[in-house]
Amino acid sequence: MSMDLILWRHAEAEDLEETEDGGGADLSRRLTHKGERQAARMASWLDRQLPDGVRVFSSPAVRTEQTVIALGRKYRLRDELRPDGSVDGLLSVAQWPEARQAALIVGHQPTLGQTVAHLLGLQEAECSIRKGAVWWLRQREKNGRLQTVVLTVQTPELL
Repeated sequence: MSMDLILWRHAEAEDLEETEDGGGADLSRRLTHKGERQAARMASWLDRQLPDGVRVFSSPAVRTEQTVIALGRKYRLRDELRPDGSVDGLLSVAQWPEARQAALIVGHQPTLGQTVAHLLGLQEAECSIRKGAVWWLRQREKNGRLQTVVLTVQTPELL
């Protein structure tokens, strides 16, 4: 029994002072043109790689929703994945590690990096995840023990 958890950081977004309401809400930040290209490249790669039945969840922030829309699959917005979300909230949404289907989470730093660090037992409190990048983790049983392994890390620049 194994479960895949795919963590996708939103692509490059405008700075707060560039938002329509001039320094407005963080949740309203949109992708830049570069961010739209990053999201499209990563979405194309993911679409070829994702397993059947993958469940897709996104933060309700505009930039994450724009990122996940590039994938062209059904997704659900979850408040637990907002920029101020927690590792426990993210893992609860994904139903890690009990779920039978893989989960793709489109979210934010530092929560994504904190989740990677937690699951891999890193000494640092968080792992730096680049904008638009994907970390693909799998929990599996080996020799009677559960372990989390990194299947791949992919950045839009290398696609």
